[in-house]
Amino acid sequence: MAKRTAAAGKPARPKSGRPAAKSSGRGWLARLFYWLVVLVVWGVIAILGVVVWYAYDLPPVDKLSAIQRKPSVTLLDHKGRLIAQFGDVYGEPVQLSQLPVHLPRAVVATEDRRFYSHFGVDPIGLARAMVKNIAAGRIVEGGSTISQQLAKNVFLTHQRTVKRKVQEFLLALWLEANFSKEQILSLYLNRVYLGAGAYGVDAAARRYFNKPAAGVNLAEAAMLAGLMKAPSRLAPTRDLKAARARAAVVLNNMVSAGYIDAVAAQGAKARPAGPRRRRDGGPGELGAQPARYFADWTIDRLTDYLGPTERNLIIKTTLDRDMQAAAEAAMIRLFAGPAAKQKVGQGALLAMTPDGAVRAMVGGRDYGRSQYNRATQARRQPGSAFKPIVFLAGLEAGLRPDTIFMDKPITVDGWSPGNYGDKYRGRITYGQALAYSSNSVAVQVLERVGRDKVVALARRLGLTSPIPRHPSIALGTAEVGLLQLTAGYAGLVNQGAGVLPHGILEVHDGEGNLLYRRRGSGGGRVARPWHLAELSQMLAGVISYGTGRAAEIGRPAAGKTGTSQDYRDAWFLGYTKQLVAGVWLGNDDGAPMRGVTGGGAPARLWRDFMTAAHEGLPVLALNQPPGRDRQSARPENLFDRLWKSLNTAETSQSSDPDPENRHDR
Repeated sequence: MAKRTAAAGKPARPKSGRPAAKSSGRGWLARLFYWLVVLVVWGVIAILGVVVWYAYDLPPVDKLSAIQRKPSVTLLDHKGRLIAQFGDVYGEPVQLSQLPVHLPRAVVATEDRRFYSHFGVDPIGLARAMVKNIAAGRIVEGGSTISQQLAKNVFLTHQRTVKRKVQEFLLALWLEANFSKEQILSLYLNRVYLGAGAYGVDAAARRYFNKPAAGVNLAEAAMLAGLMKAPSRLAPTRDLKAARARAAVVLNNMVSAGYIDAVAAQGAKARPAGPRRRRDGGPGELGAQPARYFADWTIDRLTDYLGPTERNLIIKTTLDRDMQAAAEAAMIRLFAGPAAKQKVGQGALLAMTPDGAVRAMVGGRDYGRSQYNRATQARRQPGSAFKPIVFLAGLEAGLRPDTIFMDKPITVDGWSPGNYGDKYRGRITYGQALAYSSNSVAVQVLERVGRDKVVALARRLGLTSPIPRHPSIALGTAEVGLLQLTAGYAGLVNQGAGVLPHGILEVHDGEGNLLYRRRGSGGGRVARPWHLAELSQMLAGVISYGTGRAAEIGRPAAGKTGTSQDYRDAWFLGYTKQLVAGVWLGNDDGAPMRGVTGGGAPARLWRDFMTAAHEGLPVLALNQPPGRDRQSARPENLFDRLWKSLNTAETSQSSDPDPENRHDR
């Protein structure tokens, strides 16, 4: 019994004589290997399923042969000269054999160093990009080859999705199987976006350097290749310093790839590329933004004439490129000089022919900072620049330029307007009252004629803004826009024909088909020619001896100053026989300027522009009553005869007139 017990206490030995633990370990490894194989098999099946699914949904490859272009808009001035181009721009398709060798080499060295050795996808490049991205904790480098980028640009969207990446991979393989490396690179160079709306190296070379891609030098080729990383941010017209820094990186890449030596790279860095302007002011002139306010205003009105369209458009406008340049130069000089000290924040200038064809438009001091068009969108108090409408209503009611008024303090409905500096001249002619901008006489005329008649005349002249029936409207308290007011002045010089300001003459599509042509004119007769001739004589006095003497341009001209309460707005509007122009200065928030009146900076800005705009034009007299002499044109009324019987002496004209009068609220 004891023996049996002792034997039972010993552990049983396995029959095989091997440890049980080793058998268990091998079974675990076998099971792990089995499941790894299963996972790999199913993983391959899943990947193949995804590939098949996305391959089934691949876009048609026939898009490769046709460039899908978005509609573009080309603006010409009234003489057919290029002003600006908007929308995507495409150059001529080019082959590698047509390009300087350093251009495709710069692209390959920077975008896809192993382009000529991989099969459409670069595993080494992908691995390198993955390591850099993991180290940085974010995506800092992509691993796409030129073939993949071409597939994405032509066939796919730029959304970062698994589907797009798989399809990009498949299409890159298809491209490599069906085209040579040279063909793929040529297609890529013709399709790649390079900023400023330019697609392809030829369009970009013309856009930035005013030359075809076949003519770019090493520095220019490096800059074009550098744009592919971030075309909008690195465009030389936006950030030239950044574009040149990136071009230097490309040159270093070319040295590393063995395409150029260090001496050539250093020479290109010493003479870096930069945008070049076209002599004809064409699309190479990109650093500035010429006529952008006008372009926006014009394009916004296209649908009124054409409705929605996807066709390329060529628009012949009313703009004059030389006058536009003169307007922009005058505005730049103003803000580079006294404007800052006078707390002038913004300005606008508008010029048109007497029939309303806009020749120049500046809607602000800097389009890049503010696209708000103060020439067409802003509504401000015109001050005394509104008075010509009041005085024209007086002429229509029978007043004459030599009618005598008493320039004195008055009160109307409990309101007492004051002249500037509280100075009054006593007996004064109607013409002198306008030249010296008498607030007292302006209100007297308004009350004599009737407020409703003055408002009705303003409406005839094209002012559509609300005008309250208050005596202060004689002093320009109703807000108006520069475009409307300038068009109203145009009606004073064109024999009284109504004016509709416009900027489009003709519109053609890209095939040359005429889509629109301006026909007709304005809104009919709005005033009698002989009344306007007398008003022009009175407004000529504003420049010759009145508040607008700073606007003298050495030829017959008429105009009017305007200043609103507390110097918040300063205006000058005037005209010659050939051109009407209006100027506004002020601040967008209505903050007062430092003593700026219409007879100061606005008059000088008007003078500088009009002097340049009239170069080479004949000197023409202002309107005279057609076919009538003065006596037959205007019969003397009872009021005139009464004043002449009481006042036989002529009033003398002041040789030292005061600054422009301004109204009190």
